[in-house]
Amino acid sequence: MSKPQFAILRFAKYKGPEIGHIESHNERTKEKYASNPDVDTSRSHFNFHLVTPQRKYRAEAEKQIAEAGCRTRSDSVRVVEALVTASPEFFKGKKKSEVKAYFQEALDFIREHQDPKNIISAVVHMDEKTPHMHLCFVPLTEDGRLSAKEIVGNKKKLTQWQDRFWEHMVKKYLDLERGESASETGRDHIPPRVFKEMTRLTKQKAKLEELLSGVNAFNAKGKAVEIGAFLDKYIPAVEQMHTTLKKYNTAFTVTTAENKKLKKKTEKLEQSLDKATQESTLKKLADAKLHRDYEDAVAVLDCIPKEVLAAYTHRTEKERETAYGR
Repeated sequence: MSKPQFAILRFAKYKGPEIGHIESHNERTKEKYASNPDVDTSRSHFNFHLVTPQRKYRAEAEKQIAEAGCRTRSDSVRVVEALVTASPEFFKGKKKSEVKAYFQEALDFIREHQDPKNIISAVVHMDEKTPHMHLCFVPLTEDGRLSAKEIVGNKKKLTQWQDRFWEHMVKKYLDLERGESASETGRDHIPPRVFKEMTRLTKQKAKLEELLSGVNAFNAKGKAVEIGAFLDKYIPAVEQMHTTLKKYNTAFTVTTAENKKLKKKTEKLEQSLDKATQESTLKKLADAKLHRDYEDAVAVLDCIPKEVLAAYTHRTEKERETAYGR
């Protein structure tokens, strides 16, 4: 089963001298980065800016703060850095233009929630293991106060940022998931990759049914080897789907009886329901079908003839004994 792909947004706050340190890292002003072995300076020429800094980070921050008429203390947060990336699997096979489009979309999101004029720099690093963007801005509020606490604030505020970020990015990148588990967030969104995996499992189920349809009392023993080899792939796929559906269990909100009622209503949705209700009902139908397809994938295992099942069970037991004896 394909690995989940997460949209990732994190924040860090900086007050004084450390602003210069993050600038050195972000802008690649040093020749070597002993503290970060992931940096491959031979690839640093692939890095690119979406927002180019006009001056040193600290100088730009002080300039904006002074223009806003804000007072500062030595412990005032002058710069907030947003780290934007995604799971490594998301970037596999993507061209530089596609990677750039992802980070441009993320930058557009930040600009919707923070004054673009406050952004000091947005640079994408292509010279580390996973592409990522460092975006630094001065935490000025809409009414001109310097307040990182109000902008990125506490844990609740950070969660809201991450929720909104995922909601924004998933419109364009449908396979992206919210970083936390469904049980933590109460999410009712089942990502498209799960439906794709179920489609593959359903095709495997059809192949298994085809193999089983040709089994009779005379050829059961001979067929056991072929079916056994197929089950070696099929059973782990069913188990993985079980684990996945358990994770998204909160999304299954309808019973079998309700499914039948919903099916009958589907034809009338265009006329009788508004768009929001229609989308909600269709989503329930899709989720319920996913659940039914899984149940069908499990049920086909009950159709395996006892002679074939006995041969397969005997074979796997012998394999386990051999493994233990090593």
